[in-house]
Amino acid sequence: MDQERYEKGLAMRKAVLGEAHVERSLANADDFTRPFQEVITEFCWGFGWSDERIPPKTRSFMNLTMIAALNRMEEWELHLKGALRNGITKGEIQAVIHHVSIYCGIPAGLNCQRIAKRVFDELEASG
Repeated sequence: MDQERYEKGLAMRKAVLGEAHVERSLANADDFTRPFQEVITEFCWGFGWSDERIPPKTRSFMNLTMIAALNRMEEWELHLKGALRNGITKGEIQAVIHHVSIYCGIPAGLNCQRIAKRVFDELEASG
């Protein structure tokens, strides 16, 4: 493992997904799951997300559409929250969902819309 890339990835992962989520994921890792957590942190976040040629907000747009296309709704919710941290607005999320609906199908768009509505309601309720 490249320790410098891991540390850079860890910082980026926490910035996008939230420190609590990342710390929980790492704390819950065991001998079986820890190597995968390390790969995710070093490769996805240290190599991919830390490449400054594409800004985090743009990467969030890309992730939301790709994850929706793959129908990975649990990950879509996680990356929706990250997209909001990266400055994507509620209106932009709505436009992403419309685009997903056109290219991935109405059922995918509906799933995204349901998740977004729940997340927005939770955020509004928590003030």
